[in-house]
Amino acid sequence: MELLTLGDGVERGVRCLEFRTGTGLRFRVMVDRALDIGMCEYKAAPIGWHSPTGFRHPGLHESTDEDGLGWLRSFSGLHVTCGLDHILGAEEEAAEHYQYRLRKRVFSPLHGRIAHTPGRLIGYGESWEGDECTLWAEGLVKQAAVFGENLSLWRRIEARVGSNQVRIRDRVTNEGFSKTPHMMMYHINIGHPVLSEGSRFLAPVRHTRWASHADNLQWQAVGSVTQGAPQDCFEEQVYEHAMQPDPEGVVRMALVNDRFDAGRGLGLGIQVDANQFPHHLQWQNYRSGMYVMGIEPSTHHVLGKKFASDRGELIWLSAGAERAYGVTYDILDGAAEIARYERLIAKAGAPAQEEFPVPTGDWEH
Repeated sequence: MELLTLGDGVERGVRCLEFRTGTGLRFRVMVDRALDIGMCEYKAAPIGWHSPTGFRHPGLHESTDEDGLGWLRSFSGLHVTCGLDHILGAEEEAAEHYQYRLRKRVFSPLHGRIAHTPGRLIGYGESWEGDECTLWAEGLVKQAAVFGENLSLWRRIEARVGSNQVRIRDRVTNEGFSKTPHMMMYHINIGHPVLSEGSRFLAPVRHTRWASHADNLQWQAVGSVTQGAPQDCFEEQVYEHAMQPDPEGVVRMALVNDRFDAGRGLGLGIQVDANQFPHHLQWQNYRSGMYVMGIEPSTHHVLGKKFASDRGELIWLSAGAERAYGVTYDILDGAAEIARYERLIAKAGAPAQEEFPVPTGDWEH
């Protein structure tokens, strides 16, 4: 493991920790970008998505730019955290819970503020248990305002030497004395070559609640399961799926390219706790030059904060309250590993996935 500082262009000054497990798995924890995972590759094949923005220094970021869409000028990497008080589209909300007469409203940009906040690196190193060595890093990311929210994200990232697995464990705490809305989502972004024409999205989908293109599901000829090639004028597609956890309460999903390396196969498996993340989005952005599929475990439905508030589903953290989150990533190297993970997903007992699922509009089940 090595602590690096990027030195040129918009990335200049961004600290990152580079992990290498010895199997060919290499990834960078972006300390100054909420300790998210930026670059990730396996045996020189990219796993995470690299967007045209690069890993821009947070000092260049203004979260309220462009009517809240400024987030898109700094959006890149495998694991991007959304939150801590807002996710999904830009919204305004009343601010009376902060009890400050000059603050009437709170404006929240697309996917919140936390992803472009520098972290405090608490520690990093190696942990030994017998002959097993685990590489680890811990950090703290603060999202706070006077007469506003005071939230802390405590993050630990681990990868065992000799393995193809990465674990992220998070804890979000309300350090303030006012109750605060809380939302959390992991924007997991997979690029080429794991994403390729014919790649498969494997997931225990019980039903699909919502789709951004529900009026014409087949108009771009790209379904939910079998992924398409880049298109110059592709318009993003978003689904919200209701997933079936396995008997242990785990939701497993994967994107796999069976044809990678002349049929050897390569994929990324994802595990989350269904109680932590009860909702799941699939994002397809197959526009040429920005080719990516996102898997997005979320605390809330796709329609955002007002929708959650109106339904009484918005999470409020009281003073000192905290919630735990986490995700485990598995590199799936070869057809046997892909088949093994497919069997694990099948343990959930969900029905067969539909290529063009008709949204049910069922937000309850």
